[in-house]
Amino acid sequence: MQTEKQTTTVLKFTQANCMKLLTIVFFSINIFFVKAQTANNYITAIKAYQRNYVATHEVVKGSNKKLFRFFPVNENFKVQCRFEKSTDTTVVVMKTSGTKIPEKDFVRYGKIHFSINDTALTLTLYRSKALENNPQYGRYLFIPFTDATTGDETYGSGRYIDIFTYDIKNDTVLIDFNKAYSPYCAYSNGYNCPIPPKENLLPVAIKAGEKSFAKKH
Repeated sequence: MQTEKQTTTVLKFTQANCMKLLTIVFFSINIFFVKAQTANNYITAIKAYQRNYVATHEVVKGSNKKLFRFFPVNENFKVQCRFEKSTDTTVVVMKTSGTKIPEKDFVRYGKIHFSINDTALTLTLYRSKALENNPQYGRYLFIPFTDATTGDETYGSGRYIDIFTYDIKNDTVLIDFNKAYSPYCAYSNGYNCPIPPKENLLPVAIKAGEKSFAKKH
């Protein structure tokens, strides 16, 4: 039989383990709610970004604004990328969708390397030759791309993402495909939108950002 001292020791040990277990459960629950709150905050922020995008759009006006469509916000398409600076100064001539300015000149600023759903991917970042000395847009970087949704769920000529050179820090940059948008030529004729080059074709479906406009032109 256990002595009174042994019983007390067992009780103390059991109480200590219970306290440890309760502490672990408490922190696990707390972490879960913090992550859930963070995810909710992110979704709210992206939806606010999209509302502002629609409200301030320069081409789509009036009641047509209700024809914008977006994929559900998905944080898995916000990716941390490794940046690789380009040493290639060759001018890249991109064809456009228009006839007034059928081509536009860019230079490769660098490449970004990332993965989505365990697939390794690469995109090239471009800088416009026409804007490189512009005080407002000289640090603007252009990421045109196509993916497995192009021509089906998204605009047939591809979509764009914009960043600035100062977004790149310590050879890394955050790219959020939930902010991917369609060029102006998706809504109206008469625009000269650069067509994404083949090197920026992604072999995966980027189900994030803007979908095809709900009205053809």
